[in-house]
Amino acid sequence: MEKVKNTDYQTQLNDWIEQEKAAIDLIGTIGKLWFEKSIELILFRNQLVDRSVSEIMNLHLYAKNIVKKTISVQDTLAIAQEINLLDVCPSRVDIGKLAFEFLQEKDKHASVTDFLKHKLVDLIGTKSTITPKDVVLYGFGRIGRLAARELISQAGKGEQLRLRAIVTRGNSADDITKRADLLRTDSVHGNFPGTVIEDLENKALIINGHTVHMIDAKNPEDVDYTAYGINNALLIDNTGVFRDDVELSRHLKAKGIDKVLLTAPAKGNVPNVVHGVNHETVDVKTQQIFSAASCTTNAIMPILYVIDKELGIEKGHIETVHSYTNDQNLLDNYHKKYRRGRSAALNMVITETGAESALKKVLPHLAGKFTANSVRVPTPNVSLAILNLNIKKEVTRDEVNEIIRNYALNGALVEQIQYAFSNELVSTDIVGNPCPSVFDSNATIISPDKKSIVLYVWYDNEYGYTRQVIRFSKHISEVRRAIYY
Repeated sequence: MEKVKNTDYQTQLNDWIEQEKAAIDLIGTIGKLWFEKSIELILFRNQLVDRSVSEIMNLHLYAKNIVKKTISVQDTLAIAQEINLLDVCPSRVDIGKLAFEFLQEKDKHASVTDFLKHKLVDLIGTKSTITPKDVVLYGFGRIGRLAARELISQAGKGEQLRLRAIVTRGNSADDITKRADLLRTDSVHGNFPGTVIEDLENKALIINGHTVHMIDAKNPEDVDYTAYGINNALLIDNTGVFRDDVELSRHLKAKGIDKVLLTAPAKGNVPNVVHGVNHETVDVKTQQIFSAASCTTNAIMPILYVIDKELGIEKGHIETVHSYTNDQNLLDNYHKKYRRGRSAALNMVITETGAESALKKVLPHLAGKFTANSVRVPTPNVSLAILNLNIKKEVTRDEVNEIIRNYALNGALVEQIQYAFSNELVSTDIVGNPCPSVFDSNATIISPDKKSIVLYVWYDNEYGYTRQVIRFSKHISEVRRAIYY
């Protein structure tokens, strides 16, 4: 009988334990940089703040398998500790990218310090000119509550966006208690990893130490936000009730508000923006009303932008397989739109999507080249966009995937696109994904003529979209920190 090869079990285990120890030290350094210096470390676009040891280890495995850049926890720890000793300005720094570059270039530098001074030359010694921006959430539904969670978790020292108030219909003690419970727990996204305390006397919630006023208002113009110490604030309207510039401008009549962001597709003259694709086209100095478009628009536009830029798009069809929403009925009942009145939890429902019309505002040169439709399905979250595209160049499956992979890891769309490779990827795997576009590389189809392609793009239509809203909020509020990606 053949003898089974004996692996050194203890050596492998000891190595793992040493990496875990390094991960614990890394978590401590990440916290110091974030809360003391407003420096946020990421690892190949993945958040590191408020991560567990196991998550830190898995992200390093992701770097090896997906990014194809092998780095150890000890490597990233050494870089993080050195950054903590330098006079780096408030910023967002990809420590994975830095660690890999150091391994490649260390022979060119006398030390880690010398290397970092060279790489972060634009970030060292620079004084922060960021003025914190007060934020008001108008409405507290699915997107509103996720936005509240995210604003609090990203607050750090409070030097960027500061959640100051939430406006709802009713702010009685019972109303506030119920809304606090909905913030604490979520059937899809799980429990809020923080503390929520009801201050019923002062009609406020204290969320991780942040006092957030709960304001009752029936009309946008009725509130005097300055009475709560809120000035020149960004108001994020996530009700979906007001859609055009005339209706949304009612918020600007309220004292204390100077910018309005709609979390839905806008009508009229309001710019629909997908952060990372066309956010530079808006004038944040003079414009006051903006739209973050829809979750589907944020999912498909980064991919369409890349394919059109690299391969050219002749025409195409967009089909979205979308989770049901509160707009639908739980059981069959009257609805102003056909089919949406049928039970959302029991049926697949064919309905329209605004994806094609959104092209006119986000990528106007592609307008008129697409058809689009949607199927609502009985899942509570995560959707799928299927892009059937006719392109101008002949390509192979590997070439298309490599194009998307490159944009997911390099350049201006690293926050928008994630390159997925798992053979077992399903919708629940996307819950909580911060990217609005999760490209399923294993699902890519190329026609025999090599000029028709089918791409599959997953998206958490709640959380991934909310992260885009926060990114765009920072841009229009001019509180974006320096970056090293």
